[in-house]
Amino acid sequence: MRFLGEEARIVNSEAQTISNVIEAEWLEVCLPGDDRQEDMGMLYLFPIDSARFCLQIYFLQFSEASATDGLVCSLRFLPSFFDQYPPETLMANQPFRFDQTTEIQFSVCAQSRTLIGQLQQSSTLTPFIRSLQQSECAMHLLRRALECITVPFTACQVPACRFLAYETEREKIREACAIIEQQIDQPLTIRELSRRVAMNECYLKKGFKALVGKTIHEYQQHLRINKAKELLQQQGCSVTDVANTLGFSSISHFSTAFKRVTGMKPCELLA
Repeated sequence: MRFLGEEARIVNSEAQTISNVIEAEWLEVCLPGDDRQEDMGMLYLFPIDSARFCLQIYFLQFSEASATDGLVCSLRFLPSFFDQYPPETLMANQPFRFDQTTEIQFSVCAQSRTLIGQLQQSSTLTPFIRSLQQSECAMHLLRRALECITVPFTACQVPACRFLAYETEREKIREACAIIEQQIDQPLTIRELSRRVAMNECYLKKGFKALVGKTIHEYQQHLRINKAKELLQQQGCSVTDVANTLGFSSISHFSTAFKRVTGMKPCELLA
C-alpha cells in the first residue's frame, strides 16, 4: 500500500472472505508524524482481459485517540465479480478501460464510514445471511467510492496486466521495490532483479510500471537522487563522496542524473 508512505507500519492484519468474488482485509497501521491526517480512500483497477477486471479499494480511517494510528479496510473484487455485468455497462464508466491500469484517491464520505462500521460488526446471523449482508455493504462501498471520485482518473499507460489479478504476482512487485530500496547504492539490472523475485522480465517491467507508476530505472533514480539530496543537505557530504556512496560510475554521471531530476547541479544544492 504505497499510498500510506514508505514509513507506514502494519501492526496487525486480518483477512476475511465475504464471498467467492469479494475478499476483505483489515489492517491496523501506524503512520509517522504528529499531525492528524484526513481519512482517505484509494481505488486501484487492474485490467485482466477484454472487459475483465480486478478492482481493489482501500479506506483509511484514523483513531480518535491517536493522530497516527489508523485502520485500513481493504476490499478486493475479483474478475468473476464483473462477469455478471454486460461489457458495455462497464465500459460506459470512465475507470473501466481494457488497456489501462487506474489509480485514484478519493474522499471517504460519512455514508462510507457507516458502511465500514457495519462491515466490521459481529453478528448472530447464519453464515449465509451474514455473507449476504456483508456483500451488500461491500457493493455499496464500491458504489460510493465511484460516486465520490470527483477528479479525473489518472491511468498508467501500460498494456493490460492480467497476471496482476493474483496477489502472489503483486507481492513479487512489492518484493522488487524492497530490494531496490535496500540496494540503492548498487542498482540491479532488470535481469538480476527478475531472478531475485522469480518473475519473467517482461512481466516484471509491465507489472512494476502498473503498480508503482514508474519504470524500474525511474524508481531507482528517484530513490538515489532523494538520498543524494539528504546526504548533501543534511549530512554535508561532498559531491564526490555522494557519487561514490550511491554507486555512480563518475561525478559527471551523477551530476547529469541529479540535474535531470532536480533541475540543478549537486554543487548548487550544497551551496
